[in-house]
Amino acid sequence: MSRPTVARWISAGYLHPRLPRVHAIGSPARTHASDLFEAILYAGPCAMLSHASAAHHHALIDHPPVEIHVRTPRRRRSLPGIVVHGRSTNVRAFHRGLPVTTLPDTLLDLATQPEAERLLRRALARLDYMNRLHPDHLITHHCRPGRPGSAALRAAIAAYDPRFAHTYSPLEDDWILVCEATGTPKPDAVNVLVHGIRCDAVYEDAMTIVELDGIDNHRSPAQLRRDRRNDFTLRAHGWLVLRYGSDQIRSDLHGVAAEVRATLKARAGRRHPRARRRDSA
Repeated sequence: MSRPTVARWISAGYLHPRLPRVHAIGSPARTHASDLFEAILYAGPCAMLSHASAAHHHALIDHPPVEIHVRTPRRRRSLPGIVVHGRSTNVRAFHRGLPVTTLPDTLLDLATQPEAERLLRRALARLDYMNRLHPDHLITHHCRPGRPGSAALRAAIAAYDPRFAHTYSPLEDDWILVCEATGTPKPDAVNVLVHGIRCDAVYEDAMTIVELDGIDNHRSPAQLRRDRRNDFTLRAHGWLVLRYGSDQIRSDLHGVAAEVRATLKARAGRRHPRARRRDSA
């Protein structure tokens, strides 16, 4: 369309400017899906979601990144909120209506990002949970020498842990990494029901539960009352609850880990072999 036509339609309220050369038709309302598609359109023909944006769209990670990541074979500058990775030769896949990088390319892109270890290990566990993880194929056909992200992806595959498929928050991911870094036993299960209560990290032999409290869901009076009520119920059934905030985990991880190790050692063997196992979900 000519520029006068575009200007006339904008004045009439039929077009709504979104990004350079990208307009919404009819309504200025925005959704997360529209933001993604606008970023792809801005990046030009053959563009696709990439990095953490592609991983979230593939359902490999829970939360979308703050910035939208796209790959394109064309020259495009990044914009506030949109990171453009240019000169791409990646093959496009289509998932839920949007062009994205393929799963192997998405994993390799994730491997080059900050917090790559946590993101990669969660993504691998999710793929395994969906019966789509093929580590030998990834290593043989995609982790090539000199390709960015290959070394980090190989390391994540070697350290694969299915627990990451069941974590609900980055803090729960961090606890698994803390266990590995400090020599603390990993929980037998994460995010399972114990006497009808959803518990973060469960150590069955010692009948000990580690609760990891983020600032979002453990701060209101109602939430604090719920936590105390749940702890009381679990204690009544012989379980010990150790509750730590996100600030403790990140500022004094060795102190927290030492307390958990000492507790597990002191309470070892509490679970009777014939005792009924934890409630199923």
